[in-house]
Amino acid sequence: MQLHISPSLRHVTVVTGKGLREFIKVKVGSRRFSYQMVFYSLLFFTFLLRFVFVLSTVDTIDGDPSPCSSLACLGKRLKPKLLGRRVDSGNVPEAMYQVLEQPLSEQELKGRSDIPQTLQDFMSEVKRSKSDAREFAQKLKEMVTLMEQRTRTAKIQEYLYRHVASSSIPKQLHCLALKLANEHSINAAARLQLPEAELVPMLVDNNYFHFVLASDNILAASVVAKSLVKNALRPHKIVLHIITDRKTYFPMQAWFSLHPLSPAIIEVKALHHFDWLSKGKVPVLEAMEKDQRVRSQFRGGSSVIVANNKENPVVVAAKLQALSPKYNSLMNHIRIHLPELFPSLNKVVFLDDDIVIQTDLSPLWDIDMNGKVNGAVETCRGEDKFVMSKKFKSYLNFSNPTIAKNFDPEECAWAYGMNVFDLAAWRRTNISSTYYHWLDENLKSDLSLWQLGTLPPGLIAFHGHVQTIDPFWHMLGLGYQETTSYADAESAAVVHFNGRAKPWLDIAFPHLRPLWAKYLDSSDRFIKSCHIRAS
Repeated sequence: MQLHISPSLRHVTVVTGKGLREFIKVKVGSRRFSYQMVFYSLLFFTFLLRFVFVLSTVDTIDGDPSPCSSLACLGKRLKPKLLGRRVDSGNVPEAMYQVLEQPLSEQELKGRSDIPQTLQDFMSEVKRSKSDAREFAQKLKEMVTLMEQRTRTAKIQEYLYRHVASSSIPKQLHCLALKLANEHSINAAARLQLPEAELVPMLVDNNYFHFVLASDNILAASVVAKSLVKNALRPHKIVLHIITDRKTYFPMQAWFSLHPLSPAIIEVKALHHFDWLSKGKVPVLEAMEKDQRVRSQFRGGSSVIVANNKENPVVVAAKLQALSPKYNSLMNHIRIHLPELFPSLNKVVFLDDDIVIQTDLSPLWDIDMNGKVNGAVETCRGEDKFVMSKKFKSYLNFSNPTIAKNFDPEECAWAYGMNVFDLAAWRRTNISSTYYHWLDENLKSDLSLWQLGTLPPGLIAFHGHVQTIDPFWHMLGLGYQETTSYADAESAAVVHFNGRAKPWLDIAFPHLRPLWAKYLDSSDRFIKSCHIRAS
């Protein structure tokens, strides 16, 4: 008899030596088996071997590096497949989910020295102990929880240090103010009238380009002024109105008396010089007083905020930001009273003191405002999704019904920092009264209507009065967006260092600081004596 098996294992032929079909009798114990039974048995085992071959090949393809060398191994591997319980190596065992979902308190980890500190330590521990799924999940949970606690603590400490660094007055700036105040008292050249008497009529001449800068930071104001004039195509048509507070007025006057920017016209004025602001009750001052009182009771000090170990670090950062002096500074609120401060002017460009101007800004006067009051760059569109993704919902609290019923959360926000204000159109609106109405509403709600700063009430007050301008005119985020490249920033008309990393602070981003520092004169005697570095 001959047994023929085809190479593909599809055909099996049994032939006797004479080539004729006949029954073969095989005696096993007391039973007899027919040729047909042998034939069908061979067929069954042939297909079984083929099936085993396919399954074992799939295991190899799946990436199992250890081939079976025994039937016992092969049986263990095939058993779940044959019984329909294939274990997918991509799925996490249910036991691990059960362990990971169990809460783990901070006290359970306190004082533990056996928790792996790195992924390499973790893998070494798992391999050494030959952990099962539950032990693996437990060790992983302990390590990740510990790392999460440490990361949270470090993040909060970072926010605290940045808050202290950005809220404090650097000794170099304090030095500059003191030296200029002394110069003002001893040097008549530092007490010049700004501007000269013959140039005073230009301060109310609408044929000039009028810029307004409110600041109590002399160094920052000097950079804004110098970059504005240096990049102007018609500097003789530039009028810069600098508004400062009482304590900074003499040092500011001394700086611009000793560092003239001719042929541009520079006016330095303190708030107490404005008759409108010094007479009777002023809404901005009342709002600031109420805001400071409510904020101190509601927020607490920085130590209280940092001690809260339940809140998200981002929430902690927002509360720390609330303590920043700038949020209760008159300089930050004064822009809402531009029509009263400059009653003779029809149009101005308002500048923050943390910007740098890199091109001529006179074309801003040619923008058609379409009857709107505020020309601003929108912050919900652009390639930089981190900075240019701000909508009303980013600033206003839409869980509050007062906000939800009055505004659209998807409406595009816009930016302060460089704004074209049509004062003539503004005087025909109730923007200022709307601003103070919503400030009062926010105070009544314990500061729950919006995030901090003057932009949220500005978004509300100027709602329906904003004319969008080209993003080229105003690039934002250089004070908190480290990924902005120098080349991209250099191509913008105005760059804005909004955020904590101001360019005059040590925490400024090194690759962006030169955009600001190039307008500092390192050879100036005041800059040198106060050790103010350009890099």
